[in-house]
Amino acid sequence: MSHPATEIYDAIVVGSGANGGIAAKELGDRGLKVLVLEAGRHPNPNEIGNQVRDMAKRAYNLTISKRQSYQAMHPGYWKANPDFFTDEIDNPYTTPPDQPFSWVRGRQVGGKSLTWGGITLRMSDYEFKAASRDGYDRDWPIGHADLAPYYSKLERFFDVRGSQEGLAQLPDGDYQPTLPLTPAEQYMQQIVETNWSDRRLIPSRGFGLHRPTSEKPWPAYSSLGSSLKAAIATGNVTLRSDAIVSNVIFDHETSKATGVTYIDRHQKTTHQAFGRTVILCASTIESVRILLHSTKEYQLGGLTNPSGTLGNYLMDHVSTSTFFLLPNIQPPSQPFDLSGCDSFFVPCFSNLESQQEKFLRGYGIWGGVQRFDLPRIVRKASGSIGFLIAHGEVLPRHSNRVQLSDQVVDAWGIPVPHIECAWSENEQLMLEHMHYQIDKIISLSGGKNMKLTDIFHVPVFGNFVSQMEETMAFSAPPGYYIHEVGGARMGTSETNSVVNQHNQVWESPNLFVTDGACWVSSGWQSPTLTEMAITARACNFIAEELRKGNL
Repeated sequence: MSHPATEIYDAIVVGSGANGGIAAKELGDRGLKVLVLEAGRHPNPNEIGNQVRDMAKRAYNLTISKRQSYQAMHPGYWKANPDFFTDEIDNPYTTPPDQPFSWVRGRQVGGKSLTWGGITLRMSDYEFKAASRDGYDRDWPIGHADLAPYYSKLERFFDVRGSQEGLAQLPDGDYQPTLPLTPAEQYMQQIVETNWSDRRLIPSRGFGLHRPTSEKPWPAYSSLGSSLKAAIATGNVTLRSDAIVSNVIFDHETSKATGVTYIDRHQKTTHQAFGRTVILCASTIESVRILLHSTKEYQLGGLTNPSGTLGNYLMDHVSTSTFFLLPNIQPPSQPFDLSGCDSFFVPCFSNLESQQEKFLRGYGIWGGVQRFDLPRIVRKASGSIGFLIAHGEVLPRHSNRVQLSDQVVDAWGIPVPHIECAWSENEQLMLEHMHYQIDKIISLSGGKNMKLTDIFHVPVFGNFVSQMEETMAFSAPPGYYIHEVGGARMGTSETNSVVNQHNQVWESPNLFVTDGACWVSSGWQSPTLTEMAITARACNFIAEELRKGNL
């Protein structure tokens, strides 16, 4: 199908966050003409780094506008400009009454990369090939070896900090030197490695704390400060913000994607963009929403979903968090940084061949001590403050799914996602194990489990913080950890998956899904680095296939 009066791009990339930025860069570097469509606005650098303004906005959003009630339950909301989180009234979603899902989103150029914690962990074949060991569900059709060159390329591009540890369950990468653990963390390292012969407490891997400058206002872990910036510098990439993609357009005869339909965020007018390939990087649930709205039920010549898996097997990390106090270790005069690399991990409880737990798969523990503090006037207790957050692999289940609501649309008339997701018995058993291990680490370290309201005076938001801690006491609800993946899973045939090992939609080979939607299982590691590696690998394939004339 030709469109003589309209520019036809080599690739249309939907989404400008971590994955969209990498897709644009990889294709732009190869000389391809790329259009990036972003549903949100283009932010200004002066929107970061003003805590007084941000706190006033949070107070307004929570007490008056009520536009970010779900997202405010996440700690990340209290660190960043709330404008970097989505308006929940204009962008609603639905869930069953007894299955809450805390969907944290970012609709702006840069997406959620602007609020990303910057932890970059590789996944291992313990995760990619887990089904071969425990018999549950199926393996990924790719493994660590397939992604290793792309992992390395990304780690070098981002100057990721880390240490070489030689752990099979957490492959090493190409790192810049890491920063030392704090004295309290070194003490806890001795506790963990003395009491568990098969456990290690290691420096985390990722980005250092961002300190804005006039030359580098955006953090390097955001696409605005790294990949998208580099992509636009190639001269081959066009960025169009305020363009809400509704659906993919297909050629009725060939089933190939010819472009996308999008709606102007301000004018609410409908437009089309055309390309030789379409790459969905809109974030897991948004990409699934676009695919569902591109099926034959909604679009002429649309997808037929032969596997019946589109929208199914949604996952997030099951998680729990604990604050604690080490009363015998005094806080430093100035707290150490807390960032992707300025913290620690204990990888990985269970999921190792020597472990025989009651649950399948595994989890890791992220933590930090002496990493943050507040003036004495708001402190209730003395000592060094720390946190431990366990997050673990959720089994892929067909019943955890995203559908389109048949009753609710967003502010632009597009059907919204209906999300059904709940923890199974396996996750409940894992949570019990998490709590036991966290409590034991703290106890052996001479520490005390504490609530935030026991550590700090919280005069304005005390009731809200107490409610948040009560809600999260045993387990955060699905979605809370912002690591949702699945819904358009990768597989070996069109009867068991939505995309193949190259991220091509089986029914439409020039339509690609490269963000978390394509995941087969969740692993326990923070997913962003793996998502970007999958995107980079798919874009290498796209460039080669376009060069050969195969797409």
